[in-house]
Amino acid sequence: MSFEVLVILILVALAFDFMNGFHDAANSIATVVSTGVLRPFTAVAWAAGFNFLAFFLFETKVAATIGKGIIDPGIVDHYVIFGALVGAIVWNIVTWLYGIPSSSSHALIGGLVGAGVAKVGPGALITSGLFKIIAFIFIAPLLGMLLGGLLMILVSWVFFRATPRRIDSWFRRLQLLSAAMYSLGHGGNDAQKTAGIIWLLLIAAGYSTTADHVPAWVVIACYITIALGTMFGGWRIVRTMGQRITKLKPVGGFCAETGGAITLFLATSMGIPVSTTHTITGAIVGVGAVRNVSAVRWGVAGGIVWAWVLTIPCSAVVAAVGWWIGKQIL
Repeated sequence: MSFEVLVILILVALAFDFMNGFHDAANSIATVVSTGVLRPFTAVAWAAGFNFLAFFLFETKVAATIGKGIIDPGIVDHYVIFGALVGAIVWNIVTWLYGIPSSSSHALIGGLVGAGVAKVGPGALITSGLFKIIAFIFIAPLLGMLLGGLLMILVSWVFFRATPRRIDSWFRRLQLLSAAMYSLGHGGNDAQKTAGIIWLLLIAAGYSTTADHVPAWVVIACYITIALGTMFGGWRIVRTMGQRITKLKPVGGFCAETGGAITLFLATSMGIPVSTTHTITGAIVGVGAVRNVSAVRWGVAGGIVWAWVLTIPCSAVVAAVGWWIGKQIL
């Protein structure tokens, strides 16, 4: 791999990271915007700041999982990375155009799987790492749903004597805190995924080894880039997440964001790359279901679940094609 190709692929990886922030901005800000607590631009600036702050608070365990826990690092070359990024970026663009809150994380994982299998077959896969990731496709939204619902019940008990007006006033302020927590979780988990991809590139190019830590400049670049992506927002998906699943008030937004943030903190501490989209969607559904099961638009939620199911296989297929194209042009 020439140095020029390495630089180009690092820039493509950072472009994916930017798109991750752009595509997944809804995860951090949809609830706080839809409840009217913050205006859109203020919300994305708030989220972007805490995306970057996550650099100082979380270890790079998720980056390590992406770098050496999904496919065998020994088979990785610039063609595999190119194919993986093509698969992830194409799927992100398609789902963004249709306003579907799919997972950038699972698009990237599907991309790695598709490109790795296209090169050497199923033997490229590290099944133990993939099993944890696939398990958390179900665990993360269910845990977010459970925690969001339980927090909503707890708040209802604690504040049952308060007037709706006072509750609204208190939780409009508290939602600033919960949005910040979720943005920390988003930055802590998602930026590290791109850092893991760039680390794989450096290993393939001979600039690093699996025994090393992820270079600090890689992590910093990824946190800055995802924060910039969040600054630009993804308004189509904000509408789906903030209003179409269920109508939220500040108290519901606080419970959903807090439940989702706790889930992300747990997953990041274990080094498991999870979908921030899945997590907040589950938390929103949990809050809505506690209020009234009929308050959740289950048809919209079902459509989102189908996007979850299709993300890894679809991005894997596109990545396999991207790997073949990369062999022809790189």
